[in-house]
Amino acid sequence: MIKKTLVLGASKNANRYSNLAIHKLVDNNIETVAVGKEEGYVNEVKIYSNVKNFKGIHTITLYLNKMHQLSYYQYIINLKPKRVIFNPGTENIELEKLLTEHNIKFEKACTLVLLSIGEF
Repeated sequence: MIKKTLVLGASKNANRYSNLAIHKLVDNNIETVAVGKEEGYVNEVKIYSNVKNFKGIHTITLYLNKMHQLSYYQYIINLKPKRVIFNPGTENIELEKLLTEHNIKFEKACTLVLLSIGEF
């Protein structure tokens, strides 16, 4: 498996994009972990309701709006991912600046699109 990915803002609701992303990540043999508001499982991936000190995170894909990201800033920095993906609706200039200060790459993109075109 490549590019171990944290879905931050994961949901058990099958109609949510974060849920679809978990399915697509797993379908693409990408090791996936998840943190969300409620614990549960999506495609055998456990969603934790509390932050976990995951090791070896390559990518964090955000499914939290700007207001809900604030409490995760230090968590994101501490995980030292190689990149953060701001999915549509999650753009946040303040977090972008913080990531840049910590030499963490980021992109404004859609995880589902990146996976579908083989550019993840």
